[in-house]
Amino acid sequence: MCGIAGEVSPRLKKRGEMEDYQLAMQRELWRRGPDQRGFFSDEGVALIHTRLSVIDIENGIQPMTRDGSTIVYNGELYNTDEVRSLLESRGVRFTTRCDTEVVLRAYMELGEDCLGLLNGIFAFAVWNGGELFVARDRMGVKPFFYAETEDGFVFASSVAALLRHRDVRAVADLDSVAELFLLGPGRTPGSGVLKGIRELPPACCGVVRGGRLKYRRYWELLQHEHTDSLPQTVERTRELVLSAIRRQLASDVPVFTFLSGGLDSSIISAVAAKELAARGQELHTYSVDYVDNDKYFTPGKFQPNSDEAYVNKMNDFLGVTHHRVLIDTPELTNALFEAVEARGLPGMADVDSSLLAFAREIKKNFSVGLSGECADEIFGGYPWYRDETIRMAEGFPWSQSTMYRFGFLRPEIGALLSPRDYVSERYFMTVGSAHKLEGNSPTDDRMKEMLRLNLDWFMQTLLGRKDFMTMYSGVEARVPFCDASIVEYMYSVPWDYMNYEGREKGLLRKAMEGILPEEILWRKKSPYPKTHNPGYMRAVSALLREVIDDASSPLLLLADKAALEGLLGANNAQPWYGQLMTTPQTIAYMLQINHWMKTYNVSVEI
Repeated sequence: MCGIAGEVSPRLKKRGEMEDYQLAMQRELWRRGPDQRGFFSDEGVALIHTRLSVIDIENGIQPMTRDGSTIVYNGELYNTDEVRSLLESRGVRFTTRCDTEVVLRAYMELGEDCLGLLNGIFAFAVWNGGELFVARDRMGVKPFFYAETEDGFVFASSVAALLRHRDVRAVADLDSVAELFLLGPGRTPGSGVLKGIRELPPACCGVVRGGRLKYRRYWELLQHEHTDSLPQTVERTRELVLSAIRRQLASDVPVFTFLSGGLDSSIISAVAAKELAARGQELHTYSVDYVDNDKYFTPGKFQPNSDEAYVNKMNDFLGVTHHRVLIDTPELTNALFEAVEARGLPGMADVDSSLLAFAREIKKNFSVGLSGECADEIFGGYPWYRDETIRMAEGFPWSQSTMYRFGFLRPEIGALLSPRDYVSERYFMTVGSAHKLEGNSPTDDRMKEMLRLNLDWFMQTLLGRKDFMTMYSGVEARVPFCDASIVEYMYSVPWDYMNYEGREKGLLRKAMEGILPEEILWRKKSPYPKTHNPGYMRAVSALLREVIDDASSPLLLLADKAALEGLLGANNAQPWYGQLMTTPQTIAYMLQINHWMKTYNVSVEI
């Protein structure tokens, strides 16, 4: 896992030393790759790299050059051995064990067709002496931002690194405002929020010529006729999940797992514990909680019980070494601003900052871990999959609050926007892209749309959170449920099977029988834990008061002061983004926008 950046421009000459702005881009990425730094330059190109060493630590240095082609690569290939064997059968010879060389040689041998062979998470760029080829993994686990300037093409693993380039400015236009206030922390696929900054969409690849990127999708999610019986579907689901977890345990450094005591992380931890034990290794698990949460926690519809008791049950069941990280309110609040710098954009408020603080503690002992993200999106775990009223409503189910959001904009800016049209256009664009077979039931058709919405939007926000918050601390978080083979299969499974026994993720639960204790296997879904300490609300409210009272606060260029005043002291359940972001997180999100604008000197051009 690494940080990558680079540029293609006729201004660039062959040389050995880095320009100051290139060094600044590399410094911005060093937390993603604290172990090694590398640079390559040639006529018309420069490639920048920072490395977190995981596989073939001695020989995987980047940028890597072989026979006139050079790669910068961020990611992990989980079928390295299979791809290497295939290439060796074609006469290709290797000098390292690392997946970087396998990806580079695969592209040199097969061109963009190599992407069909790669099972992993990645973003990479290959320079072959005349043009730059770029690609991103199917699910979009690894980031790839870019900008097309007057003189060429610039790319980086984060918006923050991109803004260090001499030709890239931080400008917020009307679309930027709409992304921040109507959709944020979600983003329109391909949007980098700021004017002129884009993100290569998942499952896309392309070539840079003349300073411009022309890209295409190399993989599509298609529905196929599902001929497996329910027992066969259960068995196939089990095989796919177990295979993905086992593959992703490959590492030359010790591996840990995130463990919340919920279904998804418990599955991963159970499989990992058994696999590592067979190698003579012990699994370490990590959970997060907050000071005084036990004192203030109140069961609710979306969080019926706290995690600690279930974490303890799982650790007793597995016999592993567990680490409980406890976060206090001041640390959580302070990390809000560092989380913005980790993401390069405003994010999920304390849902981000808590993971950042969590990862910082984990890094003291581990650099590679497995996490349970994406199971809810893929197996139908969220309330909006199951509540028919929510499921059938038009609009993004995690954000049915467009006009509430719109109310925070300054009136003169709001007058330039059509909020419902902006959101609806993106909603209908997404549901219209969901592939369906003729003969589906109305419910199955809708579930294809729901899965597409979740994959393209909600899951992207969570994957970005996981990548940016963990990598900022030099921790590589792998997401086995996001394996493309699982997604491909599940997309064609009928909802009646997915909804086994009328339970959220019912099929996954049935498939994992015998792996987990019954009380964990059938535990009602509980989301990522957040603080319930009222001190957090007081802390973020005090900070927002300071922002409101400071006439120079950049947030006030966009947000209506009276609306922000109304947010202070409010304690309604109006969600900003899913069940985890209500009033305290909305306040914190406004703080993040303000910090982002100030840190990156964002100018407003509307």
